[in-house]
Amino acid sequence: MESPTILVIEDDAAVRRGVVDALSFAGYTVLAESEGEAGRATALRARYQLLLLDLVLPGCSGFDILEVLSRERPGQPVIILSARGEEGDRVRGLKMGADDYVVKPFSVRELLARVDAVLRRSTERPSTVQTHPMDGGEVDFARREVRFKGGEREELSEREANLLRYLVAQSGRAVPREELLRHVWGIDPRNIETRTVDMHVAHLRQKLRNQEAVLTVRGKGYMIGA
Repeated sequence: MESPTILVIEDDAAVRRGVVDALSFAGYTVLAESEGEAGRATALRARYQLLLLDLVLPGCSGFDILEVLSRERPGQPVIILSARGEEGDRVRGLKMGADDYVVKPFSVRELLARVDAVLRRSTERPSTVQTHPMDGGEVDFARREVRFKGGEREELSEREANLLRYLVAQSGRAVPREELLRHVWGIDPRNIETRTVDMHVAHLRQKLRNQEAVLTVRGKGYMIGA
């Protein structure tokens, strides 16, 4: 089984090196950034399961990174690396979606325990979308199929089901193609010209027998129909 990847954004070189060494020794794959702007870019484009985030960073703050993640990667597990006197900042970070915090200075044992706990919770988190009602039937994501009221069924590929599930989870907003490539396909969308998202949307519309099931929002992306 592939080891989880953890992104560390920490500007203190000694702390960053210690955290990276501890995580690497424990068997994790580790990415690291030392300042806010580079950290935000990596946090948005890279594939990782957990972010360890310092709040006070040069360039842009940890709060800025949390804010953009809440829009672009909702549900991304985050542990705040916090100085002892920053209780108010820790509370603010938790309210913005962070899962936990570790107070500096911290022991390797405590850090690894917190990392393990958050990763375990995130993998055990039940999917928020199991079924989706639609005009004329229902989508069952567990079975990856569309069930129509007349008894007919249409099978969805794993990619089609994941795409539809993501759009349903983001109901009410248009999701850019780049975000779909990053979250559903797991690829970095930068400098890539591909029509795969559009092709999968077209297939979904056919299988759902409704061209309005997935709406095109010009200049923005796709969103689930009402």
